[in-house]
Amino acid sequence: MENSTQNNSRRKFLQNTSLLLAGLPFMRMKGFAAPFNYQTPVLPNNVPQSVLTDKRVKLTFGKEVMVLNDGLQPSMLCTRKGTLIVQSQNSKKPLPQKRIYYPFAMSTVVSRDGGEHWDEFPLKPGDNGVDMEGGIIQLKDGTIIALETYVTPGDKPDTGAGLMYTSTDDYKTLQGPFDITFDMPNAEFYGSSDDGGRPHVAMRLHRRILELPDGDLLTTIYGFQKGDDEPSDYQPNMKKSRVMLFRSKNKGKHWNYVSTVAVDRKVGTEGFGEPVIARVSKGPKAGRLICQMRTGYELYSNHSDDGGKTWTKAKPLVYADLDIYKTADWAAMFKDIKRKGVLVTPDSKELIGAVVDPDLIETRSGILVAAFGLRIPAKLCWTIPTHPWNGNYLAFSLDHGETWSQVTRLTSGIDTTHYMAVEETPKNNELFVVYDFGHWNGKQGRYTYGRKVKISV
Repeated sequence: MENSTQNNSRRKFLQNTSLLLAGLPFMRMKGFAAPFNYQTPVLPNNVPQSVLTDKRVKLTFGKEVMVLNDGLQPSMLCTRKGTLIVQSQNSKKPLPQKRIYYPFAMSTVVSRDGGEHWDEFPLKPGDNGVDMEGGIIQLKDGTIIALETYVTPGDKPDTGAGLMYTSTDDYKTLQGPFDITFDMPNAEFYGSSDDGGRPHVAMRLHRRILELPDGDLLTTIYGFQKGDDEPSDYQPNMKKSRVMLFRSKNKGKHWNYVSTVAVDRKVGTEGFGEPVIARVSKGPKAGRLICQMRTGYELYSNHSDDGGKTWTKAKPLVYADLDIYKTADWAAMFKDIKRKGVLVTPDSKELIGAVVDPDLIETRSGILVAAFGLRIPAKLCWTIPTHPWNGNYLAFSLDHGETWSQVTRLTSGIDTTHYMAVEETPKNNELFVVYDFGHWNGKQGRYTYGRKVKISV
């Protein structure tokens, strides 16, 4: 942990960096091959910190690189050729359209040299493009498919409608959108706002698409079935959601409901949402599906050993004793802060932290790698972000998810949305991880950046 003098120096450095960033324009390029031409800001030079150490694991960190200026909450794919595709939301408004869309526009950048240089992927005229939060994967035959995150009501009861984009040339071009369909028994599209209080007649595809050995695809959706009417503590018009598993036998054109992964009206402030799934391919639990989920408070995890038909009861997963309920450790930081006009007290729920938007992959060698953001506290982290726990993390499991013996903090005590993405490059046990700096108001600058991480065991 850094001492207070180091923290003060670091905060001054970041504030100066943020002022520089705030004055830099975000420039949308017309051609794919043309690089960004704005001045590259000075990066914070975050120093990774081991918060739980496994002596068997050695991590080597590459330099931090700018991926996308004006970019928050990244999604990512690394292709078999090593092409890195990163998408983040920018500060611009998207083009109006009849179908539901995210309130911020998306920018996508591509690197074909391991993250050293990035080119912007152009949008078609009049098109917002795909919101890759819905999942992106390269199939065994080389085809890349990306799913738009929003699933809207279908033309028949208990069905949903989505959009898919495809690329067959390593993301040099992108085709679509193509209409895709979902069978969704007992679907409830109405009655809940989104987390910003906006009308939300949709469910959300999120994070990972898995290709099974037989060629079938699996993915997750968080949303609602009939009877899911528990109010969320996050927003008064929002309901607590469940996580559901879907399977496609025709490369994503149609999806069948498989099961509810997790539902519990008492869990967290949001129910179960922002899921990520991974499949264990090695060891005694080969074939196991693991799902990690956001709840508004702690992270939850469960698994299935029968292809997703049934799931164990989801339970909290706490990495390295990073307990979001340990509020006494940071209550003094917020003693003079008001939330909704009320002074925050030491016993206030406003002080509880949150784990958000987990990512999860299995490397080709069988190591599980988890990425997650920790907010201290859940919302007040943007009022005062300087608690050392507040930041972005990687965790590693050498026993297929039974234990997480190495946990590393990538950023500490800075402004971030805490959203991340991680992929393995074509080099075994080499990762590329992306995360962000800044806030939606943009007052201190905002960008997506990342680095390589090499694992030696």
